[in-house]
Amino acid sequence: MYKLLIFDWDGTIIDSTQRIASSIRAAAKDLDLPVPTWEASRDIIGLGLPEAIQALFPGEGDHIIEPMRERYGHYYLGADETPTALFPGVQHTLESLKAKGYRLAVATGKSRKGLEHVFAETGIGALFETSRCADETTSKPDPHMLHELLVETGVDRRHALMIGDTEYDLEMGRRAGMDTVAVSYGAHHIDRLKVLEPACEIHHFAELEAWLDGLSAQTI
Repeated sequence: MYKLLIFDWDGTIIDSTQRIASSIRAAAKDLDLPVPTWEASRDIIGLGLPEAIQALFPGEGDHIIEPMRERYGHYYLGADETPTALFPGVQHTLESLKAKGYRLAVATGKSRKGLEHVFAETGIGALFETSRCADETTSKPDPHMLHELLVETGVDRRHALMIGDTEYDLEMGRRAGMDTVAVSYGAHHIDRLKVLEPACEIHHFAELEAWLDGLSAQTI
């Protein structure tokens, strides 16, 4: 049924939500901006950084985007020591799905520089056929990056699946006309994702493969 599996990164593949929130808060403090709460800092995960900054500081104007981008990158890429790691089962599951013939892609709110950094850091970048980042297309929940991935891979939307942990991921998938999978262990509470009617909810990454195996068995 599905040929192309498109994954969000932060909160879906990698356990980075605390580091993102911590870096945002530290950057705001450096620039004498109101420091967002932990909840607010987690809530914007999934958006492109300019959109996230505008959401967190609506009265500050666009002039803070570049300073915040620089300070956030400073903390996230090195100065912040909050640990990040692949969620349990991610590498094995992705390798198994790829071996079964699924095509894998990433659609992320990260910048291209940020994604290439974590591809290298985690060692799993080669598993993905292609990817789109927020700084080279349109931020979630606009479906533009998914449309681009579908055109690039030649896969019909009916055979593609968007997997993510935020409302922005699932809303993007819905707007693109494709099925979605809600991840319960990431940035947004599962109750917020259920209202967007995902085809499946998973609480551990490996459950995705079991669900897909079940669908394959039904079509044999």
